[in-house]
Amino acid sequence: MTESEAVFAAAGEAAREGRATVLATIVRCRGSTPRGVGSRMLVDPERGLTGTVGGGCGEAAVIEAAREVARSGTPRLVRVDLTEDLLSWSPAVCGGVFDVFLERV
Repeated sequence: MTESEAVFAAAGEAAREGRATVLATIVRCRGSTPRGVGSRMLVDPERGLTGTVGGGCGEAAVIEAAREVARSGTPRLVRVDLTEDLLSWSPAVCGGVFDVFLERV
């Protein structure tokens, strides 16, 4: 099963069980980013995550915003800016910017 298939399977399971989840989709990238446009992650406040939008602090910010979208039902666009991380000690830092659309499903 691909990551996208796993995300949509988890969303289907949550819907059948009546749980509100949030689909996070990368809709725009500039510079070097850990994942590309179309990458998805399902945030299920009761069961956890399926998929990824890149990991690290950027993904943590997306997860926090997704919890609010799950509560409110209001879609939201989150910008993850990794350019400040270029000053980090880690050579694994990407240094780009990406936008993630969050919608309750």
